Amino acid sequence: MILRLILIFFLFCNSSFARIIEEIIKVPVSVTNSIYANNPKFEQEITVTIWRDDSIKKSPYLLFSHGRAGTDQERASFGRSSERKNSEYFISKGFAVILPTRIGYGVSGGPDAEYSGACGSKNYLEARKVSVEQSKQVLNHVLDFSYIDKSKGIVVGQSVGGFTTIGLSAENIPGLKGAINFAGGDGGDPIKSAEKPCGEYLIKDTFAKYGASNKVPTLWLYSVNDKFWGEQLPKDWFVAFQKAGGKGQFVSLPAYKADGHSIFRGDLNVWKNDFEKFIKEIGF
Repeated sequence: MILRLILIFFLFCNSSFARIIEEIIKVPVSVTNSIYANNPKFEQEITVTIWRDDSIKKSPYLLFSHGRAGTDQERASFGRSSERKNSEYFISKGFAVILPTRIGYGVSGGPDAEYSGACGSKNYLEARKVSVEQSKQVLNHVLDFSYIDKSKGIVVGQSVGGFTTIGLSAENIPGLKGAINFAGGDGGDPIKSAEKPCGEYLIKDTFAKYGASNKVPTLWLYSVNDKFWGEQLPKDWFVAFQKAGGKGQFVSLPAYKADGHSIFRGDLNVWKNDFEKFIKEIGF
């Protein structure tokens, strides 16, 4: 049973009021992570936020994947994935926005199901499988909602969520037309090892594996002063993805403040033209 909490907001837009619904639901998910010695199964409900304009009878879906906080304490205090400002923008483009808060984060709670191993021995493919599977299971629950057009949708993510999004681009997902990766990667530490994530070649190998199975066009958006990955590594990852057969476009965004890793939230105006061009190209 899916429990629902519905909040209603009114936005003044184009000389009329749009009724924006924020719906908070619980969705059961089940995943495993073989990095742990006993290969445990993680089964629990997670919190999912859905933003939509209820004046639209059926909207294409946009699933957003959040990033990864670096410590247990930071993950516990993550709160709820909501992205209200950018969600309102996505709604203005016609989407119903679906935002899971995955296992181990904030209001969903639970263990660190996405653990990828020690810095010297990362298994990014296994860790991302956990976030990819949760995303797929959430979509399986919500795509039959009356207000969602399951024949047409996109996936979007930031940081580890961007990595997850490219993983989702290699899956058979109903109606999926494209994937948008903001600053995707893993294993970064902008303080202790700026621009030098753990096992960057393993990240590249994982992106290449996704490229070999890629099924929809992708858009990669990285700021030139991203302190997690630097400017060059994301380009190398994209090349590996393309060489393996992946379809995509890479866009270098300008520097943003001291660390462009947060440009998704920090400056909508810098990336929205690339976003809108991409969704038009794939049929929205």
